[in-house]
Amino acid sequence: MFDNLSEKLQEIIKKASGNASLTEENMTEALREVRRALLEADVSLKVVKIFMTNLKEKALGEDVIKGVNPTQQLVKIVHDELVNILGNENKPLELKSHPSIIMMLGLQGSGKTTSAAKLAVKLKKEGKNPLLVAADVYRPAAITQLKTLGEQTSTPVYTVEGSTDVQKIVSQSIEYAKSNGYNVVIIDTAGRLQIDNEMMAELMLIDRAFNPDEKLLVIDSMLGQQAVSVAENFNSQLDITGIVLTKLDGDSRGGAALSVVYSSGKPVKLTGTGEKLDALDDFHPSRMADRILGMGDIVSLVEKAQEVFDEEQAKEFEKKMQKAEFSYNDFLKMQKQMKMFGSIDNLLGMLPIPGLNKETKETIASEGEKQMKKIESFISSMTPAERANPSLMNTSRKRRISMGSGIPIHEVNQIISQFDQMKQMMKGFSDIKQKVKKGKLKIPKNFGGKFPF
Repeated sequence: MFDNLSEKLQEIIKKASGNASLTEENMTEALREVRRALLEADVSLKVVKIFMTNLKEKALGEDVIKGVNPTQQLVKIVHDELVNILGNENKPLELKSHPSIIMMLGLQGSGKTTSAAKLAVKLKKEGKNPLLVAADVYRPAAITQLKTLGEQTSTPVYTVEGSTDVQKIVSQSIEYAKSNGYNVVIIDTAGRLQIDNEMMAELMLIDRAFNPDEKLLVIDSMLGQQAVSVAENFNSQLDITGIVLTKLDGDSRGGAALSVVYSSGKPVKLTGTGEKLDALDDFHPSRMADRILGMGDIVSLVEKAQEVFDEEQAKEFEKKMQKAEFSYNDFLKMQKQMKMFGSIDNLLGMLPIPGLNKETKETIASEGEKQMKKIESFISSMTPAERANPSLMNTSRKRRISMGSGIPIHEVNQIISQFDQMKQMMKGFSDIKQKVKKGKLKIPKNFGGKFPF
């Protein structure tokens, strides 16, 4: 997501770091490179012009603070303008009706049906009771796809077999929701390969008849500049309330996100960042700007950790670490929890690692994924007794595991060594934490009086 743009902007800021102050002379080349980076990221020309005009005014105007490091000034100026272009602030879904109605809009292939299911998963985590409605009666297998996703997410799907009367389907689904305690109705509307009058007429009839709380336009971020015309067309006729950007994990340019907000005047409310059905996140302009500039996104990382990690299981792990009873079964459970963060590439984007270019990040992510699969294969080739008791490991067992997993014996030894090192390190952290709790160890003041782990 935004890899190319992020890398180029960080390089530009790094080049400007040797300047004593921001002047028109030393900023001309930097601004030219920023413009080039935005265009290469597939940001629309109209948005690039606005962005550059605002950037130049701020960089060369009276807002520049004297005595402050010019590089920090430039970072702040670019950051603030990115936030501005991305919509300034997070705009959550507004679901006030009973039941609340959400229309999912978009072209075929945008990820509309999958996003409807992902949204149901997200809303359930937030305490809602959603109902999916199959109102795409034209696309072959659309209803079947939604039913399958409903089963995978344990979300009921309302259908009227054989009916092509979309208004009747939606009307009956709302009555069904009221009678059965569903407080959010998510309507998967029909899409087309391109925008046409027939499709728009049907969507407008649904809009006027049922007055949905949210009309979310699902856009494939890989459309690039075409995303702007799609957003403008849908918005002009349906007055959308927000945008869902899908496939952000697969688009290294990211120009669509920077373009659609300004062009449509409507906020990006949600983003799809992976294939898993829980990979739908709230969109925060400031956090996205942080990530583009290589500052990471620690807030989102902490929120994801709170969502992913089981507190009771974490306490159980800690007790086992204290007694040095941490097993390969526990190791596998921990690795599975880490997978729930999403891809390693996405996780790296949340960490503030300066100078981490796209190539290095891809290498780390690729090698990390390979290692995780190798560890799974290694543990799967063990007997239940070996997984529960690492001390059983001996030469003959290693050879058998090597043959069963297809992992060379020297790599088996490396994995075992890494496990032992991690086990000792985690026990060390646990021991320190216990000493702090008992008052036997004081925390340095620079940690703010809190345990840093």
